[in-house]
Amino acid sequence: MSLFGDGLDAAVQKAFTRPAPKSAGPQIRYLVKQLGGTKPVAQMLRVSQRTVERYVKDQIKKPRPDLAARLEREVKKRWQPQIRARARAKAASTGGIVIDARARMGYTAPIGSTDESRIRHLTVALPPVYAARLFDAQEQGVNDARLQEIAAEALREVYFQDGGRRAGSLEEVRFTDIEHLEFDL
Repeated sequence: MSLFGDGLDAAVQKAFTRPAPKSAGPQIRYLVKQLGGTKPVAQMLRVSQRTVERYVKDQIKKPRPDLAARLEREVKKRWQPQIRARARAKAASTGGIVIDARARMGYTAPIGSTDESRIRHLTVALPPVYAARLFDAQEQGVNDARLQEIAAEALREVYFQDGGRRAGSLEEVRFTDIEHLEFDL
């Protein structure tokens, strides 16, 4: 499970204009329509093609918990791609992204300053440049550690250095022990 990747996906999903299908039958039918047949859906969900056909015909209504989770994840991944792209583009060009995090944060600074890391709860609006970097990195499939580095750079620039108005000698921000993380567009 990817904390940053899932958080970015959840933020984009808030822009959806219609809710994604909730029950198994409509979810399977949506995937069959998107992928063009029952065979690719069966391979993706790791079930038999006959099982997919039964869900399509509503002969089976309640999937196993692990299958239900895979099904929901795959549907949400493909739901309303144009609205998803529009929300990402708006955040990356004009809107920016808001990060709400409760984590241990500290920084590396010159000797004599108080750089002790401590638990902080921050809600910070990041400029569109960082939203674009986060979304681009997510699309390239980078790991959660790299997304965390980008978020730490953004917090250093926006929160700790206040856009260059203070803490100019701050070198890097440590962003660890994340208790809560949420993004919003």
